[in-house]
Amino acid sequence: MIALPPYARGLKIGLLGGSFNPPHRAHLAISVFAMKRLGLDRVWWLVTPGNPLKDTRLLRPLPERLAAARRVAGHPRIAVSGFEAAIGTRYTFDTLTWLAQRAPQARFVWIMGADNLARFHRWQRWRAIAALMPMAVVDRYGNSLGALASPAATALAPYRLPESAARRLPYCRPPAWVFLHGLKSPLSSTALRVETVNRE
Repeated sequence: MIALPPYARGLKIGLLGGSFNPPHRAHLAISVFAMKRLGLDRVWWLVTPGNPLKDTRLLRPLPERLAAARRVAGHPRIAVSGFEAAIGTRYTFDTLTWLAQRAPQARFVWIMGADNLARFHRWQRWRAIAALMPMAVVDRYGNSLGALASPAATALAPYRLPESAARRLPYCRPPAWVFLHGLKSPLSSTALRVETVNRE
């Protein structure tokens, strides 16, 4: 049986997915920020085997990224999991569907940065993701107005909650999403990889 981080009925859990290649302080900052603004009990980092939309040639082995993510997280309410590799899914919709079926008692919220909202329409079955689980979009360093004008944000505009109602999100029937301002970080895994390569 595939082990998931601990959960219980009614627990509000944020899901932050990504390659975490490498994990960094912005991942931690987004998680803590989302916990405070959404009233979450936990955040799970879902470390993916590889993002189908990204170049995986510089991708570190999954065990290394899991170990690094646990070191960076260092928070009692953040759990790091690599279960996606064990269940053999490549796309977010399949992972979230599996998770919702295995843990229907929990109240899950999908968390992503505004940079991902800008290209969300390129994700496999993005409309189905929005219909499966409430989503929180966290403002990132860069053009947040561009993200809010993206095809996905425009299509999902009728389901957007006001930021003042963010704590209602875990209880909302999807599609439902909120855009959270107040956290700006220039850190990104891509930039950190480039910096590491340049130093080497």
